[in-house]
Amino acid sequence: MLDLIRESCGLTEFRDVAEEARRFLGLAADDHAVGDKLCHHHHHHHHHLHPQGHLPSLSGACAVPKPQVDDGGDAAPDAAQAQRAARRLFGMAQPLSGTLAETYLNRRGITAAALIGIGALRFHPRCFYRATPDAPPEPWPALIAAVTDLEGTITGIQRTWLDPDGFDPLDPIRLGKAPLAVPRRALGLLLGHAVRFGTTAGLESGPEHGLLAAGEGIETVLSLRCVLPVMPIVAALSAGHLAALLLPTGLRRLYIARDADAAGDRAVASLTGRAIAAGVEAIPLSPRLGDFNDDLRELGLAELRAHLRVQLAPEDAHRFMACG
Repeated sequence: MLDLIRESCGLTEFRDVAEEARRFLGLAADDHAVGDKLCHHHHHHHHHLHPQGHLPSLSGACAVPKPQVDDGGDAAPDAAQAQRAARRLFGMAQPLSGTLAETYLNRRGITAAALIGIGALRFHPRCFYRATPDAPPEPWPALIAAVTDLEGTITGIQRTWLDPDGFDPLDPIRLGKAPLAVPRRALGLLLGHAVRFGTTAGLESGPEHGLLAAGEGIETVLSLRCVLPVMPIVAALSAGHLAALLLPTGLRRLYIARDADAAGDRAVASLTGRAIAAGVEAIPLSPRLGDFNDDLRELGLAELRAHLRVQLAPEDAHRFMACG
C-alpha cells in the first residue's frame, strides 16, 4: 500500500508516505469507491434528488474517444497508469460534507441543496501539486472530481487546488482557488466522459424522461443544479471535451450550457451537430454573463432562475425547475 500511496501522491520521503497512509487508513471505513466504479449511498431523505448511478451503454452514433492524459505538470504516465492513479487518489479522498471543498463551492454561490446526494466530488486535505514534473511536491487542499464513463467506471479525475485561507471576495480571478500557476489539473481518460450529477440511468422510462444537461466546468453545472436539482447534469470540464461528450442511449433532449466565448460557441455547434445526427433534440442554454456561475454569483439565484426558465422547453421548466 505504501508504494501505491507514494506513486499516486507523488511523495518521496518515507515520513510523508507514512503520514498519508495513516490518514488514508483512518478514512477507509468511509470510502464509497469500490474497485473502479463510482458507488453511491442512497439515504432515504435524498431519494428525490436521484443521485447518480451506473449509466447505460453509449449511443451508436458516437465515436469511441482516443485516450487523453492531462499531465498538468505530473510525470507523464500511460493511459492505464493514469486511470489507476486517478482511482487511487479519489479513493483516498474524503466525502465533501463539512470540508473546505464544500465551503469553496458554497462561496461560489452553490446552494447546500445542490450538493445533496453528490458522490462525484470529494476532498483531499493534502493533495500534492508539482509546478513541473521535476519540482518537489507541495501539499494543498483540493476538490477531487471523479470523471466517469457511461457505465459509471471512473476513468479520470480533476483536481482543483484550494486556498487554505479561504475565499477572498476581493480576488475575482482565483475565487477561492489556490495561488498556483495551474490550480486545476486533470488526470486520466477524459475525452467523451464527464463528472456526473444525477442519474442518466433509465432515460427511456425514469423520472428524467430522457433529458440531460451538459456544460463545461463543475461550478457552471452546479449553478444550473441550484435551479434544476433533479435534472441529470454533467460537466465535461472543457469546451473541447464538451464537444466530444458521449451521449447515453435513450436520450431524447439535450440541453447544452454554453460559456460565453468563442470556444463555447464551437463546443455548442459541434455537440449540437452530433446530437441531431443521433436523433436527439439539442437546446442551447446561454448565460447573461461569462458563464452560469458568473450569473449566479453576480445576479443571484432568482435572476438565474428567471433567465433559464424562458430557455427551457415549457414542460421541462414546469417539471424540473425548483420553486422559489
